Amino acid sequence: MKIIKRINKQRGYTIIETMISVSLFLVVVMSGMGALLNANRLHQKSQNMRSIMDSLSFVLEDMSRNLRNGYNYHCFVSGDTIPASPASSISIPKSCSSGWAIAYEAAEGDKRPLFYNDQGIYYVSNDGKIFKSTDGAQTFIQLTPNEVVINTLSGFSVLGAEAPSFPNTQQPIVLIKLIGTINAKGVITPFSLQTSVTQRVVDL
Repeated sequence: MKIIKRINKQRGYTIIETMISVSLFLVVVMSGMGALLNANRLHQKSQNMRSIMDSLSFVLEDMSRNLRNGYNYHCFVSGDTIPASPASSISIPKSCSSGWAIAYEAAEGDKRPLFYNDQGIYYVSNDGKIFKSTDGAQTFIQLTPNEVVINTLSGFSVLGAEAPSFPNTQQPIVLIKLIGTINAKGVITPFSLQTSVTQRVVDL
């Protein structure tokens, strides 16, 4: 009787097949990592842009709130200068159609005319930044981030600032327009913000 033995030959992966599999796996992993890193980079840029826009919105809200509660709006037009020392002229109401700065008497300010160094002032500088003073132009602080550049189309329009007289009985109103660009991480994004503020104190 003849006994036939079957030998099952189990064949494994060759080195070439293994290398191809590993290479394909690395390509898939690297593609996924690239997409993940790109998404993370876009998220960071979005967060940076959101933070800067929040800062701009805060600046606009600060101006709106203080102007709404203030009075005696004085608008500075081209050719005007903000006095380097306390000057009573900035407490005199003055309207304008297009100004680069505005002074106002704060709601909690001293109402006596001799004390004219407590006015609040906002102005747009030549290099496109917004500055604020709360001591009649004695000191200023920068409000806008360095990434923000305000262009020359921005400014203030003041209507009805002067004391009412017939037929001018309009309640003082300020139009604030901010137009410029944001340069965040090499990405330049234009923006345009505008709001109007009516004096809360009745103009009598």
